[in-house]
Amino acid sequence: MTTRSKVRFKEITSQQSVLFPSNIGDKIATNHPVRIVNQIVEKLNIDGVLSTYKGGGTSSYHPRVMIKILFYSYLNNIYSCRKIAKQLEENIYYMWLSGNSTPNFRTINNFRGEKLKGRIQGLFAEFVRLMAELGYVSLDVQYVDGTKIEAASNRYTFVWRGSTEKYKEKLDIKITSVLKEIGQTIEADKTEQEGQEAPEINSAELEEKIKEFNSRIGQLNKDQQKQVKALEKEHLPKLKKYEQQLEVLGERNSYSKTDPDATFMRMKEDHMKNGQLKPAYNIQISTEDQFITKFSMHQRPGDTATLIPHLEGFKEDYDKQSNTVVADAGYGSEQNYEYAENENIDAFIKYNYFHKEQKRSFKNNAFLSSNLYFNKQGNYLVCPMGQRMGFVGAGTRESDLGYKYGVSIYQAQNCNGCPMRGQCHKGKNNRRIELNHKLKAYRKQAKERLTSKEGLYHRSKRPIEPEAVFGQIKYNNKFNRFTLKGLEKVEVEFGLIALSHNLRKLAQIVSEKLKINGYQQLS
Repeated sequence: MTTRSKVRFKEITSQQSVLFPSNIGDKIATNHPVRIVNQIVEKLNIDGVLSTYKGGGTSSYHPRVMIKILFYSYLNNIYSCRKIAKQLEENIYYMWLSGNSTPNFRTINNFRGEKLKGRIQGLFAEFVRLMAELGYVSLDVQYVDGTKIEAASNRYTFVWRGSTEKYKEKLDIKITSVLKEIGQTIEADKTEQEGQEAPEINSAELEEKIKEFNSRIGQLNKDQQKQVKALEKEHLPKLKKYEQQLEVLGERNSYSKTDPDATFMRMKEDHMKNGQLKPAYNIQISTEDQFITKFSMHQRPGDTATLIPHLEGFKEDYDKQSNTVVADAGYGSEQNYEYAENENIDAFIKYNYFHKEQKRSFKNNAFLSSNLYFNKQGNYLVCPMGQRMGFVGAGTRESDLGYKYGVSIYQAQNCNGCPMRGQCHKGKNNRRIELNHKLKAYRKQAKERLTSKEGLYHRSKRPIEPEAVFGQIKYNNKFNRFTLKGLEKVEVEFGLIALSHNLRKLAQIVSEKLKINGYQQLS
């Protein structure tokens, strides 16, 4: 018979009191990201946030502690204030970082939405300057790209400019007709002559007219009294609503009723996989070595109009402009090329048919205006049949952004009977072409840069710069929809996302160094 050894278990000490409590920091590894967050935030200048606090009343949690909590939460992909508050009571990393502070979810949400509003850009720039001092970024190059992130608003509460203008126009015609009929009855002062259209009336003027009609209601018959009542109860509120909608729209074509700052944009990452229009914001970022060095929020779907304000924001944040800017074809406009030239920026920016023009089918198409021979000295084009297309005038055009540019107009003398006319153009008259020589020169310069050795290097690097960063944010970190509403609050939310991305990357680099050199301060 074999004897069985006595089973021994480790001692349980969780219910025992100790004379000298252990230090919670001893349980945290020297290379843990929470230590990096703590050091970074301690070095940041937070005077802008401190200025939002007023004296008196009860004590507040220190803003530096609140910033640490938010930075570390977003680094761990925790965006809910309730979940953050729960971590402060259960997670030793949060306990150590916050000094055992336990603000509730309302306090955290108020700090994020109100105290950081309008100040997140300053905090972000302060952090990037710190990274530049540490040698992680140089701020001499920007790889620029944009993405659309869905807003928190309802997907189906849309207001469209076209519909609003159409309904308002119909309402204006109805109101003008009623005013004219009643005005003639009560012999009101008329500035318009017979047969002349009455000027468009706004809600304030209509309100005054209604008051005038009500003061003389006895002079009107029953039908006209009903019309006055309809003006007051139905038409006036509708007119006010349309005016308010147009004011909110500004230069945009749409907005969401539940988040008026959000614009409807076509999303690539649509859950229905059919490219639906959804309320969203256009986010632009600049990266260097996959660190985000600048972010900006825009309400326009297209990227073309965002480049100049984005670069201006970079210059304002760091009192300098990068020597090199790299971007894709969505930014290749005359206005952007001109801005880069004026700012002495080496712009490696593609234009819309940069890749297409390098294909054999494009090069061999003799009928394309860009492939026609141009005689600079004589200022004329030559069509595929050898006919001169002489200069017939110049004009000025304006883009939808309000940028004015010049065009030269050339026209063939006689296209009748030309055997190639069907391939050349389908118009009834002689072929007419508008050329923008300034844009053509910018594109030629851009092509030379993009096909140079330096250009090939930047083109190969651009897809692994901002595009990789967006991939990490949207897919690895599961951030593909905002939780806050309004442009200012959305800016805070993405600012925290951008900061957490940089912190995560910095922590990874520093962690590798600390494995070799041991614990040290970031200095």
